[in-house]
Amino acid sequence: MFAIIQTGGKQYRVQEGDVIRVEKLPKNEAGDKLDLTALMVGGEQTLFGADAAKFTVNAEVVDHGKLKKIYIRKYKSGVQYRRRTGHRQQFTALRITGIQG
Repeated sequence: MFAIIQTGGKQYRVQEGDVIRVEKLPKNEAGDKLDLTALMVGGEQTLFGADAAKFTVNAEVVDHGKLKKIYIRKYKSGVQYRRRTGHRQQFTALRITGIQG
C-alpha cells in the first residue's frame, strides 16, 4: 500500500519504511511523531478525494540537515557584470511508520 502526501508545497509518494527528505519543519525535533493526511491511497484499490482523506500517514522525524550547496551564476556580456551566490536548502528527514485508515 502506498500514499501520496503533501508537505512544504510538494507531493511525495510514500510507503511504510520509507525515509524522505521534505522542506524543513522547524517546530519538530528528532524523535517527534507526525500525522499527515493522504491525498491519494493506492494498492488493491485506488482512493482519492474524500475517501483518501480518511487515511493518515504516520511519520517520525529522523533528523534535520542541509543539502549540498548549489551555486547560482549571473552573467551579462559586454558590461562586465558577473555575480555568484550559493544556497543550501534545509530539510527534515521523515521515516514513514505506517498508513492507517
